[in-house]
This record gives sequence, C-alpha cells and structure tokens, in this order.
Amino acid sequence: MVGVTITKHENGPSGEYRAHVADSDVIGHLTWAERDGVHYAEHTLVPPAIGGRGVAGRLVEAMVADARENGFKIGPVCSYVVAAFERHPEWADVEA
Repeated sequence: MVGVTITKHENGPSGEYRAHVADSDVIGHLTWAERDGVHYAEHTLVPPAIGGRGVAGRLVEAMVADARENGFKIGPVCSYVVAAFERHPEWADVEA
C-alpha cells in the first residue's frame, strides 16, 4: 500500500478525518458530529480513485486512536463504521 496520511479537521461540534493518499490528489473522508461527549461517525466516503487500498479502515482506526487519546466515545452511525466495530471487538472501550 502507498502511504496514507490521516488529518483531523474540526469545525465546532463537528468535523472530519481526511485521508491523503501519496500518489493521488483525491481525498477520503470520515465525518462526525459531537453530541453530549459522543462523536457520532456519520459518513465514510472513499472515492473509487483511491478505493481498495484500506483507506476507509485507516480512517476508522484514526478515529479510534483519537478517541482513546482524547477520552471520547464513538457512536457508529455510518454502515461502514458499524461493520468495522463488529469486526474489532477490541474497540469496545471507545464505543458509545
């Protein structure tokens, strides 16, 4: 896999994680909104140009790491994030 860099962008009580793939200008996104201390993962979008490289998984992993580091819970809403939490029971500590 080529390099993937994840960045976090906040805009008040919402934000997104962005995946920048080394060999592309296309960006993947995982958007979230915060309510009552829970960050609800609402939508994951990985355009076809960078699909099939594990980008969506890296976005969710970044959110999980951020939750552990900053002490918030994640509310999986997006179907991809729901499925990722089902595949990773070790993330139960950050699931709302």
